[in-house]
Formats: sequence, structure tokens, C-alpha cells
Amino acid sequence: MTVTLDWFGCTTYRLNIDGLVVFLDTFMDRISSAPDNGATSAGITEADFALIGHSHMDHIEGADIIAKNTGAQVIGSYETARVLRKAGVSKDQLLPSAGGETYRLNADVTVKVFPSIHSCIWSEAAPSGVNLTGDLGVPQQERAARLAANRDDKTSLPEALAAEQTELDKIRIGSSNDGGALDYLIDTPDGTIFFQNSMGYYSGILAKIRADVTIMGCAGRGNIDGEPIQGSVEDYVEGVLTTVQPKRVVLGHHDNWAGAPDTPDLMDITPIRERLSKVAPDIEIIEPGYQDGMNLL
Repeated sequence: MTVTLDWFGCTTYRLNIDGLVVFLDTFMDRISSAPDNGATSAGITEADFALIGHSHMDHIEGADIIAKNTGAQVIGSYETARVLRKAGVSKDQLLPSAGGETYRLNADVTVKVFPSIHSCIWSEAAPSGVNLTGDLGVPQQERAARLAANRDDKTSLPEALAAEQTELDKIRIGSSNDGGALDYLIDTPDGTIFFQNSMGYYSGILAKIRADVTIMGCAGRGNIDGEPIQGSVEDYVEGVLTTVQPKRVVLGHHDNWAGAPDTPDLMDITPIRERLSKVAPDIEIIEPGYQDGMNLL
């Protein structure tokens, strides 16, 4: 069996499992200041399933277009299903989930859904190599107020890029709520693939997961059991990988997907590489290019 992987930026990937096409998230439409991933959601002509990790725009956008154009079924939270129904996707194509479900994708491939938790976007964040502490025990009302303030503090774009953004906004879907993050474990005859699109987990759930390959986001402030990690991005990545014990890890969510001006195309993940070389030297670290079509298993 041949299993290939294409990256479209952020945490959007396409798995081709011997002809079964499975998208992991679907966000790919971006303004010209973002690095060119060579793709648009309208240009996707083949998909059987899409697994959406949570309902924010930078993960769910494009799912409606891909589902309508290909007939793909979409697995995601109930909020994801609500957003897609509102966007005109047939109810028959939606598989709303809360975690605990197992779906058969074809005769040989299944996916199990796990409840997860979003990174602490209400708290301070930093790139890998920077330790963050504090913000423990913050009540939900204060978290919500901080998040609302962060959303109001938007970086303005130059006029030409702002015009591009306005055009993109016409096709954008998503929710201000994450809808409850979900992780996925895909089981194929050649091995298992664990997908986590946001830096958060419930430790009791993660402890039961093992996979041959982990595909994970590596940006933001990690969330462990509802509290921000006291440490760094590499601390979080170490925690996931030493638990799940994959042979390979594919890192994502570290490109400049939003096209922020004066921002590198890729965040430096050297601190993650250095940490894993010490604590898990046998794990192969993969930073794919866009649409590389790499062999995954």
C-alpha cells in the first residue's frame, strides 16, 4: 500500500492512501504576501473525506467548497457541521463527532476520533526556544475577555493586501469558537497516523494513543488539561511525542499562512530539533515543502 502526504501550509494536508484521498483540515486560500502553496480550494477536484480538527477559519475554510465539488464527507465537531450546513453542504456529507467515534473510510482504513483541546490563544504565546510561565487558574470569563481583546487588536495590511483580504473574506467560513478540538488516529494496513492540529491535549486521553507517524501543529501556547504549559513549544512537542512514540513526526502550523507583512515564511524550529535530538533521537523530524507528495508510511 502506498501512503503519500502533501502539505498546503498551516495544518492542511492531503493523504493519498492507495487512491483514498483524505484531507486533514482544508484551509489553503491565502493572500499574495503569504508563501505560495500553489493551491486553492476551488482547484481541488478529488477528495473522499476531510477531517477537520476544529472550527476556526484557518482550519475549516475551504471544506464547504471541497465538499460541494467532490462529494467528500466531512468529519468534525458539531460546530464544524453547523458552519458547513450554513454554507450549503448537504447534511448527508457531514459526520458530526464529539470524540469516541470510529469511522470506516474504506475496506482497509479506519479513523478514530478523540476529544482534544485548543491551544491557549487567550494567553501569551512565543516561538520555540522561549519559556513561558504563569496564567494558571485564570477563570473562563477572563480568558474570553482577553481573547476578544486580542481579536480586536488586528494588524492592518497595506491597501493592496487589504483589498485581497476583502476578496478572500467573501469565501471564508469559520467560527469564532473552536467548537471543541478533535484529534484523529488513522489506521491503515501499513501503519497508523495521528493528527493533532492545535497544541493541546487531555493527558489521560493522549496516554492511550500510539502511532507510527504523528502530524502536529507546533505554534502557540500549549494547553495541557485546560491550563497553559509552563515552558516552551519544544516542551509541549516533547510531551506529545514521548507519549505517542512515533517513528516520524511531521510539523506544521509554523508557516506565515496569514501573510503577515515583514514575517518570515517559516518560523525557526531549531529548538524543537535540538530538543528531540536529545530526548527522542530515533524520531525522524519532517518539515515538508508545499505539495511535496512525500511517502509517509
